[in-house]
Amino acid sequence: MGDFTMTPNQVSAGELLQLIRGGRANTRADLQRATGLSRSTIGQRLDLLNRAGWLRHSTGTSTGGRPSHQIVFDPTHASVIAVDLETRHARAAVLDLAGTILAEHTGPLDITDGPDEVLDQLSSWFPDLIAAAGTEATHICGIGLSVPGPVDWETGRVVEPPIMPGWDQYPIRERLQKAYALHVGVSAEDGPVPVFVDNDANLMALAEHQANHQDCSAFVLIKASTGIGAGVVIGNQVFRGIDGGAGDIGHIRLHDRPDALCMCGSYGCLAAVASGRALARDLTELGLQPTSGSDVRRLLAEGQPDAIRLARDAGRRAGEVLVTVVALLNPGVLMLAGDLSGVPFMTGVRELLYQRAMPRTTANLQVVTSRLGDHAGLIGAASMVVEILYSSTRADARLARLARLTL
Repeated sequence: MGDFTMTPNQVSAGELLQLIRGGRANTRADLQRATGLSRSTIGQRLDLLNRAGWLRHSTGTSTGGRPSHQIVFDPTHASVIAVDLETRHARAAVLDLAGTILAEHTGPLDITDGPDEVLDQLSSWFPDLIAAAGTEATHICGIGLSVPGPVDWETGRVVEPPIMPGWDQYPIRERLQKAYALHVGVSAEDGPVPVFVDNDANLMALAEHQANHQDCSAFVLIKASTGIGAGVVIGNQVFRGIDGGAGDIGHIRLHDRPDALCMCGSYGCLAAVASGRALARDLTELGLQPTSGSDVRRLLAEGQPDAIRLARDAGRRAGEVLVTVVALLNPGVLMLAGDLSGVPFMTGVRELLYQRAMPRTTANLQVVTSRLGDHAGLIGAASMVVEILYSSTRADARLARLARLTL
């Protein structure tokens, strides 16, 4: 159990759930030792969780005595809708609570059409997705939305997003709840489905960290696509800054490109020089016709020489900024993700990073590429919903509501 202790009689059912979900206590005896609660009190708390359908019970392996009764979180008792919104398309999926994708849809969508049209279009996908997942609307416990812009975590609103015109301070949660109810046909008695919103790089970092790097106490993910952003996980928690602006490295200004106009209105930003949009512009000047980071990705996959050269140069420019990021955070893992994150871009990043960073800051640094690929944003958005809805405080509130409804 480590040094984890709780004060007896003040341990709620939601706090027991955290012990069970985290694998720190998966038998009644484990729960008693971790909390100091009596067996009968443990039983009462577990009854609440069982009535909600949140637990699964099984018989453990015997080591000579009576087999232990194992208690685990049941990831199939509800489902989550996750949406990864990009600039020219979006992915949506239904996932179980362990992050397994049950049904998925990808479709074209232009983020510059504005929030009303985009959120309506996304919501129109949901009924077919729910049906394809073999579930029902009443089984959906929440919606997670990943967006390519800075998000104020408390309000769920994007704040001055350079590549999302018309979205600044828009009430995304409320609008998506209404659109979901309209398209899916949820009864008003069921209440609005919970909706949570965060920046795409944050959610990708959350997913990648949980999937493959949980032992890394300082983890940084760089998403290089149409724009450039970073997600930072410190001590198993996403670091967002005071108002969601942490990781917005695409708008750090380079000293030698005052001519490069950025979507934010400033000149010389990293994103104006080294993003997918910037490379698309440069390739267009060379006679090619890419319009976004995904088009640049296609040219890279085809081995187009100019695309490869420019991607490597972009990696070097990103590396100039990442030298400071690595010196400040001293991460154990620096992960590159997004449309540009192939070998040429990574080669450029590594060249600058190892050339200019202090040797001690890179001695234990792994520079890697995404393991989850295009699914990182979806899995991260689903994980965000689960982490919030099944936190101890939120779980206790939901259990109390369920108890009132069954009276």
